Amino acid sequence: MLERGTMGELIDIFRQELSSTFVTGDWQVALTRLCLACFFGAIIGFEREWKGKAAGMRTHIIVSMAACLFTLVAFEIVQTAEVGAATGALRLDPLRLIEGVTAGVAFLGAGTIIVSTKKVHGLTTAAGMWLSGAVGLAVGIGQAGLAVMATALAIIVLEPLKWLEKSLGDDR
Repeated sequence: MLERGTMGELIDIFRQELSSTFVTGDWQVALTRLCLACFFGAIIGFEREWKGKAAGMRTHIIVSMAACLFTLVAFEIVQTAEVGAATGALRLDPLRLIEGVTAGVAFLGAGTIIVSTKKVHGLTTAAGMWLSGAVGLAVGIGQAGLAVMATALAIIVLEPLKWLEKSLGDDR
């Protein structure tokens, strides 16, 4: 059992961790970016959820938020590692972040693709998850405007174009 003094010390340590850990910005910026990534992921995932697809809102939200978090963490690593880079002891490649997120989302997306009776199902859901990851990366680097544009275009592609496909006789 913790004593009162020990609990107070733990609370102080926790407050200090939350208030002083961000090198690239304050915690409010990080929280705003994570929330925006969740919001945009939800918008993309809503259409999939509405259609009763395996990967719906929650999956798209988590993918987008995770991509945003990886981006924020990468920014923090780059900023805190500048001292090592100045001495030539450290080499960082920010594009590896994008490769890592893309590979992770591709793995998840592959799990949603089903091939049966010469038909392929789940490609659009997998692509939506991939887009959610990219949207999360965009929000993570502070490009919410780019994320809004991509999300809006995704909704246009997912819904009105599906209607157009059906009207042209495509029954997928």
